[in-house]
Amino acid sequence: MPVTSDRAPPSTRLRPTAILGTVVVLTLAVLGVWSFPRFWYSKTDPLQGCFWLVEQEQILDWRYKNLPVSQAAEAVLAADKIVNGEFERGDQGVVRVFSAKRYSEQESQFGMFSHTPDRCWTSVGWKLEPAPPEFIELTLQGIPMKLERRIFNNGTHRELVYFGALVGGQPLPYRLDQHLNIGIKRGEKAPTGIFGRMLDAIDGRFFSWPWKSFVNRRPLNGPKQFIRVSTPILENDPKSADKLLVDFLPRWLVAADYRQELGHWRH
Repeated sequence: MPVTSDRAPPSTRLRPTAILGTVVVLTLAVLGVWSFPRFWYSKTDPLQGCFWLVEQEQILDWRYKNLPVSQAAEAVLAADKIVNGEFERGDQGVVRVFSAKRYSEQESQFGMFSHTPDRCWTSVGWKLEPAPPEFIELTLQGIPMKLERRIFNNGTHRELVYFGALVGGQPLPYRLDQHLNIGIKRGEKAPTGIFGRMLDAIDGRFFSWPWKSFVNRRPLNGPKQFIRVSTPILENDPKSADKLLVDFLPRWLVAADYRQELGHWRH
């Protein structure tokens, strides 16, 4: 007769413990991956405070005209508030202004900062001129900001453009230059066919942008504001255009409480 035993093999007795340990480890790993972005992308400057930049329509000596934004552009930006128009000061100058705010963001939405002039203007026929400096630093309503600086041309018309952004009520500590090389390539030769369009995807500056966000511990998602101002360059004099925009910006944009404006939108 075969010998039997009531004792289960050691491997059978250890199996529930091994399964439980595996479940615990996997659960902790999932929680770690889920919570890491909340922990890591949380760096702010507590001394700076949090602000929105509020767009002014009444500026002394300037006359404002609101300009509509196409439905296609609104759909792409998915902004909660858009300001688009231009200021005129007789025959002394024109300043075109644009501001887009997104108070909330869904994971399925494209990033608002993926549609900078480097990409959008060059896709509709403007050419980007290599023109240093590529960015400027200025203090806007007490907020130190880093703004991208570009010169675009369309035929004989040349336009000086500044643009920048806030995320979570504070300016980004790194540049919005992820599409700069792409814009320059398009200016040299417009992409055609599937291989030409691949230029948009093969660029080191573009792929370094998420890394900059990681190193600086600043999120790409969340409540944000994108601003852009531009003015024609007259008589081949970009210095005068620079002076005009630098003087105009603090008159057009006024700092407002970040949480208060966010609260008004929610209610």
